[in-house]
Amino acid sequence: MRRIQTRKALLLLVAIAAIAGPAPSHAQYPDAPSPAEISNPTEETIEDAPQNSIKAPPPTTQAQTTTPAQSSTQNSTPTQTESPPPNLENTAEAAEPLPRRDLVHWNEYRGPHFTIRVGGGFLYDFAAFAQNNESKEQIAMSPGEKVRDSRIIMGGRLPSLKLPTTWCAGIMYDGYLNSWFVRQTGVQFGVPKIQSYFFIGRQKEGFSLNKVMVGYDGWTLERFTFSDATVPLLADGFKWLGYSKRHGFLWNVGYFNDVMSKGQSFSSYSSQEVVRVAWLPVHSEEEGTLFHVGYNFRYGKPVDGQLQLRSRPEASTAPYFIDTGKFAASSSYSQGYEVYYRRRSLLFGSEYYFQHVDSPSTGNPNFNGGDFVTTWLVTGETRPYNTINGCFRDIAPLKPVFSGGPGAWELVLRYSYSDLNGGTVRGGTFGRITPMVNWYLSENVRLEMAYGYGQLDRFNLKGNTQFCQSRIQLQF
Repeated sequence: MRRIQTRKALLLLVAIAAIAGPAPSHAQYPDAPSPAEISNPTEETIEDAPQNSIKAPPPTTQAQTTTPAQSSTQNSTPTQTESPPPNLENTAEAAEPLPRRDLVHWNEYRGPHFTIRVGGGFLYDFAAFAQNNESKEQIAMSPGEKVRDSRIIMGGRLPSLKLPTTWCAGIMYDGYLNSWFVRQTGVQFGVPKIQSYFFIGRQKEGFSLNKVMVGYDGWTLERFTFSDATVPLLADGFKWLGYSKRHGFLWNVGYFNDVMSKGQSFSSYSSQEVVRVAWLPVHSEEEGTLFHVGYNFRYGKPVDGQLQLRSRPEASTAPYFIDTGKFAASSSYSQGYEVYYRRRSLLFGSEYYFQHVDSPSTGNPNFNGGDFVTTWLVTGETRPYNTINGCFRDIAPLKPVFSGGPGAWELVLRYSYSDLNGGTVRGGTFGRITPMVNWYLSENVRLEMAYGYGQLDRFNLKGNTQFCQSRIQLQF
């Protein structure tokens, strides 16, 4: 009965998307930007343009200059082409970005002293597995389906304040951790003179581009295993981030502790400090090219002097594959690189990290892991990049399915690897290769289909597992 109700809810949401999808929202017009689109017209300042500036009308498009005969021809075809979003976004807000295209229109309020926009998301996963005998001896698995993620988020601006100030709040069910918790919640203000933003509250630490990205925006079903094993999803504290367009340099520096979050599923450190810097030697809006080189450093003190690193095999319905178990640890530090190159619809990237744990009783272990990925948007879209947060955004199809087009199709190939063997700790090693296809019906609806082949080296056995996975993603 529960599965039938879930499927009925999914069909209802898809039907709503089909009805509401083609209609342009108020936030699409230049005089009414969405909360995730504060304009930044100058190179070295942060403007609160929606509050105090008048924007020029949109540039004349081909559709606006056609003759009556041409117009008649164009109107005979139902396919509508969306204006592509800029592939470089020089803005930042407290709230995680919502789709640029509104699925509904009742979820937004704009007043003289504050604005608010409410959004939500839903992920539902399906997975089946094929194991060899060694894999079956290591870990028992069975096919399954589950709610991977369900969230309600909100955010807005405080226009009457001098500095450009935004706020956010949210709650989330995380199927990976099987728990509810308060999501990214806090206040962020910009300081134009120093090209900076400051966020206070619950947020992501800022370590790793792949981790900084909103989960709904990522090109794969899950983040790579070493990221999930070693970097907490959220943390409470203070973060300073900024971007100098003139130098192509971005940064974020943060301090976090568990005063408010101790005991929650994501809280494994009592305090942590994070530094992330990146350089964009190539970043062209006109050419659609981007080259991102970054370095990350993180230092943390585990809660109660105990640390446990573990991760599922990039499948939410599967049990944990690599797991160190709890061991005594006074502190740890991690560092590593991130390199990405984007040329229009093609993207290549890699991240790799090394973690050292101060744990004399286990021989001060060292762990490592990362991934290598390539993606191709067959239908010609370019994945946007946000220069303030230093991460990529979601895909907005040029021709959505609900406007008569094919949507956006993306081919992905990723290899990930994690080694949690160090000192006397034997958490195992795991490598997985994943070819997959993403179909973006619109910016609100996405289907994902993946095959994976992985090998787990643990318990003195090497087990091979094949993964067949799919996901339905909805957001508004």
